Amino acid sequence: MMQHLIFFFILGIDVIVLFFQIDNLSISSSETHILYEENSFLSYVFNFILSIFGNNDYALRIPIIIIHLMSAVLFYSISKHYLKTTRDQLWLLLLFVMLPGTLSAAIVFSHAFLVLLGLLLYIYLDQKYPAKYTNILLLFYTFIDGGFAYLLLGILVYNIFVKDYRNIAFNFVLLLISAYLYRLQIYGIPSGHFLDTIGVYSAIFTPIIFVYVVYSLYRKYLADKIDKVWYIATTTLIFSLLLSFRQRLDIEYFAPYLIIALPLAAQTFVHSYRVRLKMFRKRYKTIFVLSFIFLILNTLVVLFNKTIYAYLEDPKKHFAYNMYVAKELAQNLKEMNIECVDTDLKMQQRLQFYNISKCATNFLEEVSLSHENHSDVTISYKSQPVYRANVTKINIKDPN
Repeated sequence: MMQHLIFFFILGIDVIVLFFQIDNLSISSSETHILYEENSFLSYVFNFILSIFGNNDYALRIPIIIIHLMSAVLFYSISKHYLKTTRDQLWLLLLFVMLPGTLSAAIVFSHAFLVLLGLLLYIYLDQKYPAKYTNILLLFYTFIDGGFAYLLLGILVYNIFVKDYRNIAFNFVLLLISAYLYRLQIYGIPSGHFLDTIGVYSAIFTPIIFVYVVYSLYRKYLADKIDKVWYIATTTLIFSLLLSFRQRLDIEYFAPYLIIALPLAAQTFVHSYRVRLKMFRKRYKTIFVLSFIFLILNTLVVLFNKTIYAYLEDPKKHFAYNMYVAKELAQNLKEMNIECVDTDLKMQQRLQFYNISKCATNFLEEVSLSHENHSDVTISYKSQPVYRANVTKINIKDPN
């Protein structure tokens, strides 16, 4: 009974925290790109939702939070396959919901939350049903998002090693279809994005957890205790690192594949901890405590990142700057009785979401924050100006 209460408490606090974050955020240019420029399954679904509930942050982000909740439940169910005690499973669930990468995927409109849910659903069903049923799911995934191409690649590698020739052919065909539909490309010349990729992975997981996840994958390989999840996670990690030598990666497509390796890492940690006598467990306790300290600090930074503006000379260097300004700017314009403007494309699309349309009668121009003259619009966080702009009314003469 107590375990059930803790389970619902963790998820309840998680959802409440995410819900109260909605008001703090504006739609970003990457989110409007998916909504207005992509011809994707995700775009169609969310444009349909917005057509029903209207263009607002709650209609955009509440479905993402619900999907995150479903992912957390699936993750907890999968963890039972790797961890024996409910206490360990609950600790792992807590780690999952606190990860900076999971928090971002839980509220930011991107392909990451869809890919993560799809991966967890596949693993959950694969543990319970024969491959012929999960193959139907793979067929569906092939046509809804290009992010699942790496799932197909990982399963293909797995089938090759276990010599499942029938499924090798099936997965290879699906991988070719996915590569064709979503124009998956390997391009560029060696350009040194490897360290950037490692840095982003470390930010998504926190450095200690990222290193331990990679270490656990290596340990399981040496111990020959590898399963399909190991093949999926390891294949995608290696593939992403190899690609990073030649091109900058969209980590949102790759990070979910390392998140699903968390149960493997937890299993390795618990086994290494419990096979030792109490006097030899100090190192593992230190790793555990430090991991959660860094995780809590990173989580607090993600949740209360607006405070950072007070300490930045250049607000645009804030890591989440692109998730701010647009909502407040739209409100300011409406208070000035301005319902349409002409501005740069990215801001134009962000304002469009908040029902500020495009027109030729009002020109919105961002000005430097060091601009000493008066600006028509100034947006500040923590008493720190982060955006200034002028609005110029343009008189259009009637050609008649």
